[in-house]
Amino acid sequence: MTPMHRPLPGLARGAAAVVLVGALALGGCASVPQAHPADPLEPLNRSVFRFNEALDEAVLKPVAKGYVAAVPQPLRTGVSNFFANWRDLWSAVNAALQARPQPAAENALRFAVNTVFGLAGVLDIASEMGIARTTLDFGHTLGRWGVPAGPYLVLPLLGPSSVRETVALPLDRRGDAVVQGLEETATRNAAQGLRLIDTRAGLLRAGELLEQAALDKYSFTRDAYLARRQRQIDEARGQLDGDEPVDTR
Repeated sequence: MTPMHRPLPGLARGAAAVVLVGALALGGCASVPQAHPADPLEPLNRSVFRFNEALDEAVLKPVAKGYVAAVPQPLRTGVSNFFANWRDLWSAVNAALQARPQPAAENALRFAVNTVFGLAGVLDIASEMGIARTTLDFGHTLGRWGVPAGPYLVLPLLGPSSVRETVALPLDRRGDAVVQGLEETATRNAAQGLRLIDTRAGLLRAGELLEQAALDKYSFTRDAYLARRQRQIDEARGQLDGDEPVDTR
């Protein structure tokens, strides 16, 4: 399974190129019988999906398995907590941009508590205190204010996305505190690589279950991604009307 939607260094221009190709394909692609209404670029997307799957099988999955085998669980948990803690800061910013004071305050408090008392986030003290996490990015913010998702896209290396989420990627990268806070290129790339491996390691079990289910992995991944993103956007809009919050992790 390809890690979902995690920006990597140097991919902003590549993502923009995919959007351009997608726009051209809208006019030139042959229609697919019974095509998913949100996926008019399915032939192109399936090609990119196959590329991602091949790369995953050849490189990412073996490295992730080696990481799990070599690194003790407590240390892996600390790595995951560290990256999640810095995501909480960007989530707080996006919650504020969405005019949602509760998740903005909760995410900001999570970041402060874990940074100060949790060794820069290695320990997740905030969760032990019951402080909720609502993971948000700028794509959620655009959706909150009515920007339509546009066609579904599969990005090289990054996996499932849409035109809206792809357009938001450069700003999400600017809000990536880990990347922006590291000045040396080698250190920054190492941090990005570790985050990618950690993310892929967290998806190993889910990938095995998907393999065993004998499903169309492309359709399953697309439908799951679109449903999850739409649920998050609905939550971002509906909470202002007094709806119950939904865990968007």
